[in-house]
Order: sequence, then C-alpha cells, then structure tokens
Amino acid sequence: MQGEFEMSMMDELKYFLRLQIKQEDEGIYISQQKYIRDILKRFDVQDCKPMATPMSGSLSLDKGELGKVVDNKLYRSMIGSLLYLITSRPNIMFSVCLCARFQSNPKESHLKAVKRILRYLKGTTSLELFYPKSNNFDLIAYTYDDYDGCKIDKKTQVVHVNS
Repeated sequence: MQGEFEMSMMDELKYFLRLQIKQEDEGIYISQQKYIRDILKRFDVQDCKPMATPMSGSLSLDKGELGKVVDNKLYRSMIGSLLYLITSRPNIMFSVCLCARFQSNPKESHLKAVKRILRYLKGTTSLELFYPKSNNFDLIAYTYDDYDGCKIDKKTQVVHVNS
C-alpha cells in the first residue's frame, strides 16, 4: 500500500542523467541545454562567437601533426564532455569522434578543432530531439562522411539508417 502511495506522489520526469526531458501531448523532447551551458562555462568559452558548423569542411587532422603540444588532461576532459553530449546531439558525433582519435598526443590544431565544436554548440544550444507519440514514426538518416581526406586511414563510408 505504501509503495502505491509513493508512486502516485512522483512528479513527471524532467531531468535525468543530464538529459532535460519535456513530455508534451504530441511526444517527448530531449535536450541537454543546461549541460551545454555548463561545459561552455567550464572550458571558458561561454562568451565565444558561435559557429554555423561543428567542423570546417577543409579541415584535415593528422596524428603526427607539427605544432605545440597541448595539455592532455584538458583535451581529454573536453572530449569526454562532448562524447556524453552525443546522446542527444548526433549531429556532432563525427566531429567529436574524429577529435577523440588524438587524445594521446593532442596538438594546438586538435584543440582548435575541439573549440570549434564548442563554438558550434554555443550557437545551437536550443536544439532538441523529438520523439512523437504516434505509432507512425520512421527514423531515416543519410550521411556521407568523406574519410578520403583523412590522413590517418583513408577510409570512405556511406551510411543509410532506416528503422
């Protein structure tokens, strides 16, 4: 009896594991707006100029890049924070995973690429995932990732998701 009473006293889920959840009649919205603001502040880029894309189309990162070595701990912390964000922001997955490859010996160019992702998040903080309540939900995504420009493994991949 007491368990039933406790369940009826529970409020609607609004925040869980740094995910903001908004339940509406038409479906559920999931975002990480507060978390994004927190990491922008943590890495002292909350006042930065926003970017329209998470990565430059002409950017080509390399493991053996010349340049000044940057703080491993800071770089890994930034990557870890961004990796957690891809649960609600799949649009940054490619850029974050590319930058994550350089955690063992990050250079200034790698850090600059990570900061660009943060600047992109600054301008797109309000983006949300929406899961409609209706049964007619088909997730369709297309992507073409040009790994040929990647100096590391020269792989190209085309992905089509349809669920």
